[in-house]
Amino acid sequence: MTPNSTKVLIIEDDRYISKMFQLKLSLDGMDVQVAENGHQGIEKVKEFSPDIILLDILMPEMDGYEVLEAIKGEDQTKDIPVLIMSNLGQEDHIQKAMDLGAIGYIVKSQYTPSNVSEKVKEVLSGHKTGEDIK
Repeated sequence: MTPNSTKVLIIEDDRYISKMFQLKLSLDGMDVQVAENGHQGIEKVKEFSPDIILLDILMPEMDGYEVLEAIKGEDQTKDIPVLIMSNLGQEDHIQKAMDLGAIGYIVKSQYTPSNVSEKVKEVLSGHKTGEDIK
């Protein structure tokens, strides 16, 4: 890991999916950590201070919307861009995530790990200039 590598936190309860994205992002030089549920994710956000968060919506105990609200409600974490990664692709799900402060929304079935890695880079380069990526 290089000192200036991008720090990515994946909050995803499906271990297969999180490992797949973790491997690709790590191969692309990013420092990646994984949280398997919302509560763990909120703790890791504070400990790890990621540059970007990839967040699933459907998780047990605490769904992604609740996690997003918690992250955006804390001064320490509110400016971290959150990219939703979900299989829920209906417009109302997307709109709710965007209304809660997500910077973008990926429907998992439509993106390969390479596409997600590119999207992370795109969001971070756009985020630095204050542009939202959708």
